[in-house]
Amino acid sequence: MEFCFIRGFLFAALTSWALADDGQLTFVSELSSKPAQKLSKYGWYGNVRLQRFHIPEETAIARWLFVVTKGHTFQCGQHNVTIHIQYGAPPVINPVGSVFPNATLWNPCLSLILPVTSHSSTTFNLSNPAPGDWYVGAHLPEDDGRIEQKGFPSCSYFFQPQLSVRKAVDTPILQQGTFLQQTAASDRPARLKLYVPEFASSLSVSVADCSSGEGADSENCSLVLRLGSTSLQQRPVTVNCSGIGCSAALYNPPWDTWLRVVVESSLDNRTVTFSIVSNYTVGCKPKSVGLKVDDDINKLRGNSSNTNSTSAGNSSAIADAITLGNESASLLTPFSACVWSIPVLCEEVDVLSLRFTPVNGPNVSVTDTHPTLLTYPLHTQATGGTLNLQLTLNTTNVTLANSSRVVACLSPWAPVLQLNHSQPCRTALFAGYGVHVNASVPKAVVRLPFPQSATWYLTLQLTCNSSSDCGNTSLVSVIPEVFLSACVEDCGTYGECRLLRSYSYLYAACVCKAGWSGWGCTDDSTAQSFCRQLTATLLLTLSNLSFLPAIVVAIKRCYITEASVYLFTMFFSTFYHACDQPGVAVMCIMDYDTLQYCDFLGSICSIWVTILCMARISDIFKYTLFMLGALLIAMSMQLDRKGLWNLLGPVLCAILFMVTAWVYRGVRRRHCYPPSWKRWVLFLIPGAICALIGVCLYIFAETEVNYYYTHSLWHILVASCVVFLLPPKEKNREVLGWSRGVSWDWSWRPRVCGYTLCQSGKDELYTVT
Repeated sequence: MEFCFIRGFLFAALTSWALADDGQLTFVSELSSKPAQKLSKYGWYGNVRLQRFHIPEETAIARWLFVVTKGHTFQCGQHNVTIHIQYGAPPVINPVGSVFPNATLWNPCLSLILPVTSHSSTTFNLSNPAPGDWYVGAHLPEDDGRIEQKGFPSCSYFFQPQLSVRKAVDTPILQQGTFLQQTAASDRPARLKLYVPEFASSLSVSVADCSSGEGADSENCSLVLRLGSTSLQQRPVTVNCSGIGCSAALYNPPWDTWLRVVVESSLDNRTVTFSIVSNYTVGCKPKSVGLKVDDDINKLRGNSSNTNSTSAGNSSAIADAITLGNESASLLTPFSACVWSIPVLCEEVDVLSLRFTPVNGPNVSVTDTHPTLLTYPLHTQATGGTLNLQLTLNTTNVTLANSSRVVACLSPWAPVLQLNHSQPCRTALFAGYGVHVNASVPKAVVRLPFPQSATWYLTLQLTCNSSSDCGNTSLVSVIPEVFLSACVEDCGTYGECRLLRSYSYLYAACVCKAGWSGWGCTDDSTAQSFCRQLTATLLLTLSNLSFLPAIVVAIKRCYITEASVYLFTMFFSTFYHACDQPGVAVMCIMDYDTLQYCDFLGSICSIWVTILCMARISDIFKYTLFMLGALLIAMSMQLDRKGLWNLLGPVLCAILFMVTAWVYRGVRRRHCYPPSWKRWVLFLIPGAICALIGVCLYIFAETEVNYYYTHSLWHILVASCVVFLLPPKEKNREVLGWSRGVSWDWSWRPRVCGYTLCQSGKDELYTVT
């Protein structure tokens, strides 16, 4: 078997022949590796680095190697890397202990803690793993809320998982009712496989004619019989054999799949010979409908049109449900009297969005004599969403007794064909999810985040304490709504559902805001109040009004271009922060990305023009640098608007121009520039201090908790810095900013007999030339 991965993956196939080892089976070894990824502190599921591995059929041993390395050489202390492993779907994790939404069920995954200082590795071995997709996720401890500026050095850790499997390529097949001779030892278990067809209700595997060789206890085999694979949540069914034989039985085994059988010997240094046989029972097999499909398609179209007209009325009678149910029972693959199967249509609505609809309409008939079965196949690409089941009792024309209820069981791989008060909602190897509705509780909801890739079965049946309790109500109607959504209830008011990608695999998760947390952003234990949200919005927006003094000073000193840049920055910073709020106190006048781009562009351009203005260079060079710098800054903002050098680059270049101009003037005049000590003490030094304090707050002090007042203080300090650092008005600059050295003459000069009257600026006399 060949593993084909994306660029950067490592593939190796090492074949090892073991003809005289491990039950005369041939084993091959396969190795797959994923590229190293940078780990993040856990704040939401998007911080988890998710990797998907595929374990082939007949794998005997799987071994993961997890390697974590530190990216920098300076001391970062010891950190714990948490690794989660799950079969069939991405792991559902809860590192911060938040509350899950109501009616949301999930199975815990296997978690490993790996302490890391500079380089650490650990291995995880699993015998007889379930074939299919396995998911590995890793992350650092919970995020402390500190906002790290992009580009500054920080502690970074890289995670790289590798998988090595050993699988058999010639596993014997255990046929139905056929004995097979096998041998097993303590270090060489017997490995077999058998196929379980669809509609099988029970399965039994028996070991007989056991012999361990010579000795008084030759007939005491001491074998261990295991049925099934290991998937962390479910273990194989294990039976300890003694004597000359034993058997293991599975009720409701998984349908349409290969089942692994492993027989081990607990006797040291002794080989055990035995015979093994399997038998399965098909309890409910569908009746044949023949090979003609045209009539069925026509009936299906007719039922679809009837369904649309019926659902438009928002009501349905129980008689219509019975008639429609009888039509669907004769439409496609009807079962015998033990179960009533309803065909289901699957509609792909969007990415991670599926809707399953019974072909006979939303109403499904349920009786107390036999269960009603609906089938929902989920492929691998659908496991990244949330499987939702909403069961509603139709009480339009039927009233249930207090002791009567409709029981439902949603299970993967195989259905539960018998539902009563004593029968649990589980199959032979997998647990199901049970709900019920009655007259007092007519609606039930179940949500399963990241459902397993399998065929899911919904079994419905009417149950009563006794046959007399049901009375005349032996048939009721329910509305089972089963659909796949990206997130739980679209993450609610205080969350946003985001689509994530791990190479070609897509999955979705909620990112919460305003202090809300949880899988569906429903945990309000740390939620921000509306008063705090409003305070944060007002501080972050109104603090931009501190640019008004800078604009007034710039206009008064005839720096009109600079004042325009400050006005642009103030406007877009105000409305960007009004749109950037995490809660409900939000106002967006245009697209969020546009507001953010203009805010970042205006902020850096303000610093750029202010420092160039301080350089006191000629207007031609200054405005040329203004334009060239604005174009380059706009380009860099488009490439990476949060990059460190997008801020430091223009600042350092502008400071270089300013220092060069000041040094040139100082050398030429043989005096320090600016020459006035008052300019240094009252303006330049306070402005530089404001800038330094603002930069330190922006880079080192901002956290998610104090962001709204530290960033507001940053606005005030930057605006104050501009007021202090803007140079005084140039002597040769008019009010509108035009230099006196440039002459602008807008007067009308009359022409007399072909001659032009010229005006002399000196004697104001008109002469004819």
